[in-house]
Amino acid sequence: MTDAPLPGVFQLTPLNPEFSDDPHVLLDRLRSECPVHRDDQAGTFILTRHTDVRGVLSDTTMWRSPERAEEAALIQRALVEQRIEGIRMSEEEARSGILLMDEPDHMRIRAPFAKALYKRVAKCKALVQRVVDQWLAPLEGKARFDAMGDFALRVPIDVIARILGVDESRLDEFREWSEGAILGLNPFRSEEETQRFVVCANAMSVYMGELMARRRAAPQDDLTSDMMQLQADGAPLGDGEISNNLQGLLIGGNLTTTDLIGNAIWLLLRNPEQLAKLKADPSLINNTVEEVLRYESPVDITGRIAPRDMEVGGCPVKQSQSMFMSLRGANRDPAAFPDPHRFDIARKDAPHVAFGGGLHLCIGAPLARLEAQVALLTLFERFPTLRLAEPDAKPQWRAMPFFRGLKELVVEA
Repeated sequence: MTDAPLPGVFQLTPLNPEFSDDPHVLLDRLRSECPVHRDDQAGTFILTRHTDVRGVLSDTTMWRSPERAEEAALIQRALVEQRIEGIRMSEEEARSGILLMDEPDHMRIRAPFAKALYKRVAKCKALVQRVVDQWLAPLEGKARFDAMGDFALRVPIDVIARILGVDESRLDEFREWSEGAILGLNPFRSEEETQRFVVCANAMSVYMGELMARRRAAPQDDLTSDMMQLQADGAPLGDGEISNNLQGLLIGGNLTTTDLIGNAIWLLLRNPEQLAKLKADPSLINNTVEEVLRYESPVDITGRIAPRDMEVGGCPVKQSQSMFMSLRGANRDPAAFPDPHRFDIARKDAPHVAFGGGLHLCIGAPLARLEAQVALLTLFERFPTLRLAEPDAKPQWRAMPFFRGLKELVVEA
């Protein structure tokens, strides 16, 4: 035990070099010394123990909307009060993302989306394989390439674009808008990044409105048409609600699935004995993806707000107080996972919380899993001698608060 103050939310981001290098030095300390820690600076509790995190996430009475948070909850209140100049979209579209929405509106919107999306995912393995093949083909014959920029970044954007029904002729623009729109997830973005975000968010919104109008008039075999048909059949969904959440599938799924694939490649190359296991028994691919999600989750935290005075992990929490669940900390809890800091693709009974839980379980989880499974098996089949170009180099993690992914991953074939 040390006399140093316990870390708060602002120290648990990649902007803190100590956290970026190894988050678990700080998270293990928090879990050991104060698993339900009150961060007065940020006005929130930080939960790091698996049983507490899972319990809160599974509680369907918990609030998600930042508008319900007390004034002291700085990050939650900032989400409510932020107004980005130049964003041109309706109030309905701007405020209808299911990620931060409570009942009954949350399930009113989520249920039809999930129904349509999961039908698409169930029959899109061949599509994912085509996209993976498309991006691997130009890399064959290269002695060296960036597995992040040349591959992991490319696959998720193109898969969701094709599921949505984006015109082939507009794919390059769509990729550019997607990358720019992701900047909106960074609360510490620069003025230049904010300007790029505004341009891309507006362009994406306009395009989505046009695509919805075309699919309403002439349906095609894609998710946008599915949503237009559900609306026509009586699903209580406004155009702004459909547009926002179709874009949300793209933005959320793009960043996190890119990092899932990239983190998986890095971990397998750093642990050649685990890669050898997977090559010897490709049926381990599902387990492999789940262990990557546990061991190096793309998402650091998720939030909830107490709907009543309650007790969490023996600590009193008052109504409207904010709680941040450390998904990363919970996924390395030794009480839930034996030898938690060991990467083991044959690990059994590992109920990670990388996708959150409860009513707000990540809606894109099945698609992310599928993309990672296909991408990894195909990559290592096509490049059987793949290795890190600089195996002893310190990994460079992207400075995106509350997410974890590599800036680049240079490999040699």
